[in-house]
Amino acid sequence: MRSIFGRLHRWAGLLTAGFLFFSGITGAIISWDHEIDEILNKHLFEVSSIGPAIPSVDLARLIEQRDPRARVVHIFMTPEKGQSLWFFVLPRVDPATGKRYILDYNQIFLDPNTGAELGRRYWGAVWPVTKENFVSFLYKLHYTMHIPEFWGSDRWGMRILGIIAIIWTVDCFVGFYLTVPARRRASAARAPAVERELGRGFWARWAPSWKIKTSGSAYRINFDIHRAFSLWTWVPLFVIAFTAFSLNLYFEVFSPLMKMVSNYTPTPYELRPYRHLDDPIEPKVGFADIATRAAADGRSRGWMTPVGSINYGPAHGVYAAAFFFPGDDHGAGGVGPAQLYYDSEDGRPIGERLPWVGTAADIFVQAQFPLHSGRILGLPGRILISMMGLVVAALAVTGVVIWWRKRRARVRMREINATRKLQRLAPAE
Repeated sequence: MRSIFGRLHRWAGLLTAGFLFFSGITGAIISWDHEIDEILNKHLFEVSSIGPAIPSVDLARLIEQRDPRARVVHIFMTPEKGQSLWFFVLPRVDPATGKRYILDYNQIFLDPNTGAELGRRYWGAVWPVTKENFVSFLYKLHYTMHIPEFWGSDRWGMRILGIIAIIWTVDCFVGFYLTVPARRRASAARAPAVERELGRGFWARWAPSWKIKTSGSAYRINFDIHRAFSLWTWVPLFVIAFTAFSLNLYFEVFSPLMKMVSNYTPTPYELRPYRHLDDPIEPKVGFADIATRAAADGRSRGWMTPVGSINYGPAHGVYAAAFFFPGDDHGAGGVGPAQLYYDSEDGRPIGERLPWVGTAADIFVQAQFPLHSGRILGLPGRILISMMGLVVAALAVTGVVIWWRKRRARVRMREINATRKLQRLAPAE
């Protein structure tokens, strides 16, 4: 049985090593994505002008007037002091071709007090990598590997990494099993020293697996690092692996499973069919109307927080209004702010999402991103996730080294055995 699990662990590790190395390194960095981005791109985020700020819905209209090819799909309602406002845009459909316009940007930064454009960039661009898109390049690399759109879908990168995460999740248990000492039976024919070794307690035999013997050979140290790091960090490794699966295969696997096994409340995005962005749903209600309705609905619920942002999903015809104070969009332990959903056809309410509220399944689903990002524990959690990213990368490298050294040893042994066989078969002179 151990030999079977050993082969499974070997091939699972080889299949996932490259993906996990890059995901680990990028994950360690993007735990601080906002901070790094603002340091690298002060010219996009900082403003020196003085208010009052122009309403965000007016700035959104200004963007679309300046470039009619662009549709604003995400706005922040109130700027932070001394900060710009950024907007996400998607290309509209060119009536001459029936396809989306080609835009060289999807994010635009404006001075909220003057409406002046501070800059634009393509969030998640593959090439060229500049300081403007460096952080977003790493962020998208982390969960898509920049695998391009094909067969009419841009989610193949997420799906592939979701499958990798499933293999990784299962391999967490396989690897743990392989560190547990095998059950051995004593034999009367064995030497006394061997009998004493076999008679030692379980923990005495398992304890070396948790240690790194620095006085050993380079291969032994590499092996100990791989095994000991895996054991000491097994719980966060499993959490990261499982949440990587749930986030990357959310629509394809995770959400359907939750609906089958538990009392789970799906979002409007899950209840509505997906429309390709070459055939988007044209909203009949604009940002201004949604902002007014959402603010009134928030007050009727007794919420003290204002509408912090509004997102429009043209693939589903859904507006999502999020409630938070400026700069606190990750609030509630990383699960995000309260959200109200509205139909783009007539602005009617079609759902809500309240942080840490709902059935056990709802809360479990909400916890996936906070667990994966570490934000559920605040600053200490983000530090932990950064460290775990480096651990994941180290395990990928040390695992490949172990395989390579063992493979080289097996090949050498086969060559030696073949040489010996030839020597035995060679005729005597």
